[in-house]
Amino acid sequence: MCEDSRPLELLALLGDEHVQIVLSAASERPRSADELSDACGVSLPTVYRRIEAMVTHDLLTERNEIDSDGNHYKTYEAALERATVRLDDGEFVVDVDTVEQDDAPDRFMQMWSDIREDDS
Repeated sequence: MCEDSRPLELLALLGDEHVQIVLSAASERPRSADELSDACGVSLPTVYRRIEAMVTHDLLTERNEIDSDGNHYKTYEAALERATVRLDDGEFVVDVDTVEQDDAPDRFMQMWSDIREDDS
């Protein structure tokens, strides 16, 4: 048995129908868990379980957002661009290519710019 269970975990995760539906919706635009639940027709607890697993395996990125009332919430965006599976000397290897995401300083500058525009 393979010592590293990560490839098998990734394969099982990517084979999950709910994961596929959530990833697909999150690839269209960043969405909150509530929006993902509505868009996918999947219960909120199921969405949260899948989100946790996908974030752990770097398939989704999460961001903190602030709405106009000042409340905080998280949005999720698909980070997965491509996954390839190969068999190498009797072991499965899963390579995951992710989409480049902007970093925290870029998000801060965008948020600051948005705030300044709202005040104008």
